[in-house]
Amino acid sequence: MTAAPAALAAFLSDHTVQTVAAGAAILGAASGALGSLALLRRQSLIGDTLAHAALPGLCLGFLVAGGRHLPALMAGAALTGGLAALAVLAVGRSGRLRTDAAQGIVLSTFFAAGVVGLTALQGQGTAGLSGFLFGQAAAMLRADLVVTGTLAAVALGLLALVWKEAKVVTFDPGFAATLGLPVAAIEIALTMLVAVAVLVGLPLVGVVLMTAMLVAPAAAARQWTDRLGPMVLLAAAFGAAAGVAGALVSAAGRGLATGPLIVLAATAIVALSFLFAPARGLAWGWVRRARARRRLDGARLLGTLAALARRHGDPDFPAEEGMIDTAQGHATGPGLRRLAAQGLVRQLTQPPDTAPRWALTAAGHARAARDASAGAPGDAAPGRSPGT
Repeated sequence: MTAAPAALAAFLSDHTVQTVAAGAAILGAASGALGSLALLRRQSLIGDTLAHAALPGLCLGFLVAGGRHLPALMAGAALTGGLAALAVLAVGRSGRLRTDAAQGIVLSTFFAAGVVGLTALQGQGTAGLSGFLFGQAAAMLRADLVVTGTLAAVALGLLALVWKEAKVVTFDPGFAATLGLPVAAIEIALTMLVAVAVLVGLPLVGVVLMTAMLVAPAAAARQWTDRLGPMVLLAAAFGAAAGVAGALVSAAGRGLATGPLIVLAATAIVALSFLFAPARGLAWGWVRRARARRRLDGARLLGTLAALARRHGDPDFPAEEGMIDTAQGHATGPGLRRLAAQGLVRQLTQPPDTAPRWALTAAGHARAARDASAGAPGDAAPGRSPGT
């Protein structure tokens, strides 16, 4: 085995690298799948609210356990995150404030309480607790991996149990109510599942960056499909890929924070999806518009040549390229050559000795007639000879 493959094998077999990569994959899959429903329900920022609301719960769990005991920290974060979720839903349903205003109030209030708690606990070994602000992936243990993996499995399992009801409530809560479904209870359950995804991500990406892991994979997946099932699966795959990529890059470089790198990897997936997704990608949109412009220009050229042929009573009338340029208002050489490659026009003279002249072929006449019957735009105005 050569040096490079041996070094790569040693790197991938490292215990810490495997633990962090596995934890990042679990985080990405859970947050991508559960964040898809939040995105479609226009609650993208609920993850940010719940992540910040988890901070006072972390302080409470630290007090109860007397140290950095992940199950106790997760329980405390779940408690305050759940309370924050209920507060947002209650204020939003009251009609007194919009949902985004309720999220802002709850986020700032709980986060302020968490900062006060961190300040009060200074000197009691809270260095590990402060790591939850931006994540502390290197501190993950196999036992922590079991806790986060169990939480993610429970959340995804519950989502599978209420999948049909969740789909109806996500897309049409009014229709769901007419079916007799408990809309409020289902919305609370879905919000609590997002809270579980937040708990999974806190050790890796922290309070501040967690919302990106809920939104980015779902936003990327939305570019590739219009169906909820494939979108959830794609979001989970994108999230897991971003998590593993960020974890490996962080482990390969010295002093590189894992959480931000995971978020940057997820952002890169979003950017690539925005550019290259077949139905919605910007690059494919540019290609489609360019093709449409070429088709339109071709139809106009054929219409112009057909109009000249009719006016001169000669189906093989040799139109000068300059005359066609004047009628079209721009240089038409490239477009005429494309039509010639398709067998729709033919060039009658060879420049530079003489001015190029073009005439329609039989196929070109047939295409021009079809375009005219279909209402394709032409450049020749009624009663006016092109180029005059």
